[in-house]
Amino acid sequence: MSRIRSVRSAAAAVATLDRRTFLAAATATATGATAGLGIAFGPGSGSAGASQPATAHAAGRRVVEAPAAPSTAGTTLETFSAAHGATGYRRLADGPAWAREVRTEITRAKGGREDRRTALASFVQLTDLHLTDVQHPMRYEFLRSGRAGAWRPHEALTVAGVASLIERINGLRGGPATGAPLSFVMTTGDNTDNNAKIELDWFLTAMNGGRITPNTGDPRRYEGVQNSGLKEFWHPEEALRDADKKVGFPRVDGFLEAALRTVNSPGLRLPWYSTIGNHDDLAGGVYSLGHDYYTDFATGKRKLEIIPAADAERLFKGTRVGDDPKGVQMKALLDAHAKDMRTVTPDERRAPFTQTEYLAAHLDPAATGSGPVGHGYTKDNLEQGTLHYSFRISENMIGISLDTTDPGGHYTGSLGTAQLRWLERTLKAHKDDYVIVFSHHYSRSLDNMNHDPGRPGEARHGGDEVVALFQRHPKVLAWINGHSHQNEITPRGTFWEITTASHVDFPQLARVFEVVDNHDGTISLFTTLIESAAPHRTDFSDLSQTGLAALYRELSFNAPGASQKLAGDATDRNTELLLRKP
Repeated sequence: MSRIRSVRSAAAAVATLDRRTFLAAATATATGATAGLGIAFGPGSGSAGASQPATAHAAGRRVVEAPAAPSTAGTTLETFSAAHGATGYRRLADGPAWAREVRTEITRAKGGREDRRTALASFVQLTDLHLTDVQHPMRYEFLRSGRAGAWRPHEALTVAGVASLIERINGLRGGPATGAPLSFVMTTGDNTDNNAKIELDWFLTAMNGGRITPNTGDPRRYEGVQNSGLKEFWHPEEALRDADKKVGFPRVDGFLEAALRTVNSPGLRLPWYSTIGNHDDLAGGVYSLGHDYYTDFATGKRKLEIIPAADAERLFKGTRVGDDPKGVQMKALLDAHAKDMRTVTPDERRAPFTQTEYLAAHLDPAATGSGPVGHGYTKDNLEQGTLHYSFRISENMIGISLDTTDPGGHYTGSLGTAQLRWLERTLKAHKDDYVIVFSHHYSRSLDNMNHDPGRPGEARHGGDEVVALFQRHPKVLAWINGHSHQNEITPRGTFWEITTASHVDFPQLARVFEVVDNHDGTISLFTTLIESAAPHRTDFSDLSQTGLAALYRELSFNAPGASQKLAGDATDRNTELLLRKP
């Protein structure tokens, strides 16, 4: 075994505190014990620089001379789901592992580094969970008449899938490359799908642990496209020869009842942090429709399920190029098809949440779970109306979470001037710290210059400008993001940009990160992908929570219109990424 010393973050040291103890400490007056817990959980700093109480230095120096032996168990270094058969609906089973690739585009790898390493940080990234109320009236399933990929046959199982992913993370023994204890989890946006209050509640409950009943509207029955009688959608319990059954999708009796059944999430055992995405902030992740219009439709009794294919194709193409950020054309389409809508049971829980409500939900003490209070967000964020923050990862490393969603509409993103200036100040204030940056959007998708309705005179800034800023600060080691639903790792001269696939589209992954000092003038970033804990093999008669999580993965692989390239190349998966030590 490699002789690796790992710095145990204070978060790992106290993560086993029971919830009552943590809440008591978090709400106590400023005592030494409270300050210690604050840094242990990496306090968010809102729109200011990350604070570092005096006790942080002592906490950061806790060294474990004999970390756990590195283990590939539960990772794609051990096995990955593989499809059997060449055509039609393909079943999954255990498949070959994905090897680790060493990438040296930024600097070369030096021999013997495996015997000199010191672990600086070890954590997990989740992204694009898309917890989905599939009966929500303001969904754009009706576009499937023109685009097969506009609706996913597996969407009703998102909650079971996320619970299984959390189970996998809880079961990891530490960093698979170093054995260093994992200190926190970061989710990089699109935590919800429809910007609905009920989905936000499901997300927070899933992350913190508890019971979730993924059903809205009529509590006695499903009201959605999967019992609509429309051939464009998979009807799992009916003999209807729908479009998905024509390509081999199975009949699964009892599917819809099981999909709406209560799910038990174990909750993360690690502290976790939250980053917002476009689906968390915009109607359908795209439109700035106006709160009142969206609320009335989302909580109402009308649901549009299908439109002519030509109309769907035209609307889809317009959405792709961002020609309707305010949803004017979408509103006109909904008005034109008012008589074609299905009647469903209204539900106030489907109302969209505002940014203030998003922050308040995270800051609610009942949503603390394994900590920290607010999951990165602070009272400063609530008072200032901001969604960016910094937090302490370890004694010599900070994390920065950005808000890259453009409130002006469209699914691509950007940064407003105020946030960009905050980012510049934060990097300058922490010139002696290593920096890991988190956001939802990746650099190439930061090209949206629509003005924020709340700050109409403020300029927006794109990905090239953000990359250049990071390159001026050599202690920025990585920019970690999602949004594309595809694995991609790109060298940026002085840092690595690491984009991770979603947990809604196959291959349904999350990523473990380990940052190590090689003590030879280089730093290594290890990235290791993980799947959920559900078995690769499915059984159509097994509608247990575990069985549904396995089916969630297999259905996502077979979803018509789904890309089979989202896993990326081998060099975008399990890697060792070399950097020059600044």
